[in-house]
Amino acid sequence: MSSVVETVPDDADADSGDLEAGVRAGVVVPAPVEQVWQHLISAAGTEALFGEGARIGNKGEPWHATDGSYGVVRSFHPVEQVRVTWHPYEDGPLSMLDVQLRPEGDGTKVEVFHEGRGIAGDPRADLQHWDDALDRLAGGVAGQG
Repeated sequence: MSSVVETVPDDADADSGDLEAGVRAGVVVPAPVEQVWQHLISAAGTEALFGEGARIGNKGEPWHATDGSYGVVRSFHPVEQVRVTWHPYEDGPLSMLDVQLRPEGDGTKVEVFHEGRGIAGDPRADLQHWDDALDRLAGGVAGQG
């Protein structure tokens, strides 16, 4: 697991509401890219990453999870990348989530880039959220084999 937190600068005004932060989390899954992609776009894989009830479709289509998070698919490149807007709850702050897959050795590197206002309050908790989600995704791929 590789993870990075891009935190809010110490001199930033935390009450302004305009703060942006970002996290990058990644995992290498011991499976080919095509297998990881098929799991990611399946119901189980999408829920592992985006939350229970979430389903992602084509570009421009909305998605919703039962925890209240929701967004819109911004780009969808099969076997490579999916990018969505992410609102953590109804009328929650906007952020962007970019999920990328690429071959790495005999496996697949899956990276999540999450940037925006929605995570500025606690980027370390957001990082843990994505590390946990990637573990669930990787576990689901392993469970297929």
